Amino acid sequence: MKPARERILDASHELMRTIGLARATTKEIAKAAGCSEAALYKHFTSKEELFVTVLRERLPQLGPLLHRLAARPGERSVEENLTEIARQAAHFYAESFPIAASLYAETTLKRRHDDSMQEMGTGPHMPIEGLDAYLRTEREAGRISAGADTFAAASLLLGACAQRAFAYDAVVGKKPPQSVDEFAAALARTLLAGIS
Repeated sequence: MKPARERILDASHELMRTIGLARATTKEIAKAAGCSEAALYKHFTSKEELFVTVLRERLPQLGPLLHRLAARPGERSVEENLTEIARQAAHFYAESFPIAASLYAETTLKRRHDDSMQEMGTGPHMPIEGLDAYLRTEREAGRISAGADTFAAASLLLGACAQRAFAYDAVVGKKPPQSVDEFAAALARTLLAGIS
């Protein structure tokens, strides 16, 4: 049998994915994990901490990719890096959208969630800031235009990935016109044409 923490994360991910963050209570999560709520709280201080941990440990890892690229620019071409970022971001948003969408239906829960994210020093702005940091290193290295607005470029790329998840992955039966790989490559080429 898996350790309690792993079972709790597995149950959290499954419930958040299937019934949404708003309806996945710690009581239901503990029951699905085969443990008590007290055991759940030994590992996680709140449902918000569980949510952040699910994002970090169960979904495609966008943050570490952005940090690695910002620390070591120049290993691959900017286009290859942007393609990989777009691919990971498309997968991340496709998987996180169904989990977080229910937050927007309950303003009290959304406010509490936002307050918790701020206390933990995280939130949906983090990928944009991470991509902005990476693009600034590429600008300083002369691999993109000195006048490129890196924050706007980061917002455009990640916004397109989030919009793909909203427009297609959230609609039952409607498939995007491109595969994730084709989308990521086309998005990277288009963005790079504007900042080169």
